[in-house]
Amino acid sequence: MDLRKNLTKYAELLLRKGINLQEGQDLVLRAPVDAKELVEEIVTIAYRDIKCGKIHIDWSHGKLTRISYEHASEEVLLDIPDYFLKKQRELLDRGAAMLSIMSSDPKLLAGINPNLIAKVGKHFAISLKPFSSELMSGKVRWGLGAIPCLPWAKTVFPELSDDDAMDKLWEYIFACTRVDQEDPIQAWEKHVDELKVKKTFLNDKKFTKLHYKGPGTDLTVELPKGHIWVAGPKEATDGFEFIPNIPTEEVFTLNTRNGVNGTLSSTMPLNLRGSLIEDFSFVFKDGKIVDYDAKVGKEVLAKLLEMDEGILHLGEVALVPVDSPISNLNTIFYNTLYDENASCHFALGKAYPYTLEGGVSMNDEQLIEAGANVSLAHVDFMVGSKDLTINGYDAEGNVTPIFINGNWA
Repeated sequence: MDLRKNLTKYAELLLRKGINLQEGQDLVLRAPVDAKELVEEIVTIAYRDIKCGKIHIDWSHGKLTRISYEHASEEVLLDIPDYFLKKQRELLDRGAAMLSIMSSDPKLLAGINPNLIAKVGKHFAISLKPFSSELMSGKVRWGLGAIPCLPWAKTVFPELSDDDAMDKLWEYIFACTRVDQEDPIQAWEKHVDELKVKKTFLNDKKFTKLHYKGPGTDLTVELPKGHIWVAGPKEATDGFEFIPNIPTEEVFTLNTRNGVNGTLSSTMPLNLRGSLIEDFSFVFKDGKIVDYDAKVGKEVLAKLLEMDEGILHLGEVALVPVDSPISNLNTIFYNTLYDENASCHFALGKAYPYTLEGGVSMNDEQLIEAGANVSLAHVDFMVGSKDLTINGYDAEGNVTPIFINGNWA
């Protein structure tokens, strides 16, 4: 594997198909220090070839995050300086695109007080809500990528040596993102065309509800009038298309906030802010979680569910077949960007406004009135398996199989 060559192709893909960076446009690039080689490629292509505007780089380091939780006071952890918020506002007002490179240790905050993690997370979510709302409404072109770090690689491949685990995770990242192909951008154009076929089918059917049936799952999910199934590229309010998640295999929409009933069980672990939640399940009544359980991380899950009223409701319905490139690797990545694209999933919390007709121009009250969920958070979790069946119902009660044995029917 030629790592440098693949890093160049990866950078090109994230910039041109991911955030679709334009000439003269500013770029906010958030990356861990371990990603310096990829960052060099991104900055080179952005300045030299795309001729973008100013690049603003925010570096991070996971160990420093843990150290701060171990030793800093709660007052310090909750401190958000005015200059930080003003910087976010100015960058958005300048029309910057935003690209984040992740390299997450799934157990980064293991053993840290979950009450403190939840309190800090909620405080930042409240403070940054104006900016996150603009991202989720499509007013900002944003994207996600990932690079390996040793703790993540060893969690995914514990049986391998350190070097082999890192090489294997790089190999899988390049396979999942199609960077291992001769022309990744052309490969993505073909992939997007295939996703559009599924999206068009679902939008044409105008289902009013879905019924999920699988081990530990028997769930009815109503869909609001005017819901829109989305896949692959999304159109920002500036008219340019972008693909936020690379990789992406999902076709998704929003559910009716108060229209979810039954039981729902996870099929993969959830890495929530450096803490793992495993083998968890929910009971829904009239859209709201009325009971839940988890074999691992129940206290962490409990604190998440105290975030606000909206976190107790679903905000996203996403369909991903088990016969797909990421799923066929038969690997749990302990990273939502990858695991959610190997499995059907839902999200607790906020719905994407662009999955509802006219939603981008609605305020929170109008979104709720239209059936969408509103929350400070948006947390994806996986429910897909080879035993999952999903049926769609239209307004006349006609039934159409959507998924059989975990794959498109």
